[in-house]
Amino acid sequence: MTLPAPTGTDHVAPYQSYVYAYPHKTAYRRLDDRPPLSTLWADEPKDALSLYLHIPFCEVRCGFCNLFTRIGAPDGLTGAYLDALERQATAVREALGERTPVRFATAAFGGGTPTFLTAAELERLCDIAEHRMGADLRAVPLSVEASPATATADRLAVLAERGTTRLSLGVQSFDDTEARAAVRPQRRADVEAALGRVRDTAIPVLNIDLIYGIDGQTEATWLRSLDTALTWKPEELYLYPLYIRPLTGLGRRAGESDPAWDEQRLRLYRAGRDHLLAHGYEQRSMRMFRRADAVPQGADDYACQTDGMIGLGCGARSYTADLHYSFDYAVGMHEIRSIIDTYTARPAADFARAEYGRRMTTGEARRRHLLQSLLQADGLDLAGYRARFGGRRPEDDFAAELGRFADRGWLEEHGDGPGAALRLTPEGLAHSDAIGPELFSPAVRAAMAAYERK
Repeated sequence: MTLPAPTGTDHVAPYQSYVYAYPHKTAYRRLDDRPPLSTLWADEPKDALSLYLHIPFCEVRCGFCNLFTRIGAPDGLTGAYLDALERQATAVREALGERTPVRFATAAFGGGTPTFLTAAELERLCDIAEHRMGADLRAVPLSVEASPATATADRLAVLAERGTTRLSLGVQSFDDTEARAAVRPQRRADVEAALGRVRDTAIPVLNIDLIYGIDGQTEATWLRSLDTALTWKPEELYLYPLYIRPLTGLGRRAGESDPAWDEQRLRLYRAGRDHLLAHGYEQRSMRMFRRADAVPQGADDYACQTDGMIGLGCGARSYTADLHYSFDYAVGMHEIRSIIDTYTARPAADFARAEYGRRMTTGEARRRHLLQSLLQADGLDLAGYRARFGGRRPEDDFAAELGRFADRGWLEEHGDGPGAALRLTPEGLAHSDAIGPELFSPAVRAAMAAYERK
């Protein structure tokens, strides 16, 4: 395809939304027909599924967090939640067809904080994945999220023994003052002790999450956090811009337009990016940086959003080619607690149908594929797009959007023939959180705008 020469004439706010799934859950609605999972999965390929288990508990909720999670758990709640998770797993596996060969290619435990569970409960979580769903955790990439406070030696030992290949630790900042400003009470000494325990377990890949744009953060303090992280030689680093969203601890500023803050975050992003590139890391997306000598762990950021994903737990999504589905969604703590309580009380039969979701049209599937591909450093494989969508070219479907990105200097075509690809330029990657939302369809935008926050 031919892209226009860039002029870069219009200004676009760089930080609009982190697109980690499309369509977003706020575009989901109650499914009045409650389709049976056995019907939804009947014609889906089952030889390379992804499995995701969601644990909606944290010891504290960070000020920036809008994830589906609650603070703490009354006595017995985590056990009751695992009971429900096991009922759901049994129902889902039956819906896939007990005599149907099913293979999982990847697995992940997320949240919340999966390591909020005790070591014994983590053993049970792994048993549910293996014995109820049939996932061979020791034979596939298994990624687990953890916090410094819950990365204890006994929990890490369980995860390592059960096959964890990647441990992602939410550090956010090694500066205690910045951590407090982000409403993440922790001490650097405790964070480094947790990192030491992770390294002692010899889990192959350590990922460290860091955040830029915190009140009081400067380029000097940001680079100091990065240098501290680098002393642990993490195989991966994720650099996240701070967002302040409604119904979160920092939500009083939600929705404000702040060009100065945008410029600060862009400046810190570029400093962090250049620092990691100079230290031998490769940029895989706006957020993800991988050490050049790290052992590959499978696909990157958006792999967990591909069709053929089974999510277990009340905050998890599942994806078939025709329907994305989950349970009810909320951000406010009262509503989240109610949804969790409802989930733990569900009988097994309730898990055999989809209740909330969004049906995927062919147009939305193309849009989702474009989003997933462009927001990765490798970009959109043009031949792959044509093969996937019946010979259609990206410009047949998204000429206006692709033209605007190229005009801004964010998009370039690389290569000729079978290897040709559309890739974001360095500035395009820097503006990923503007590019993603701009690719949302009018129907998804309308559904998200009509969603009533709770």
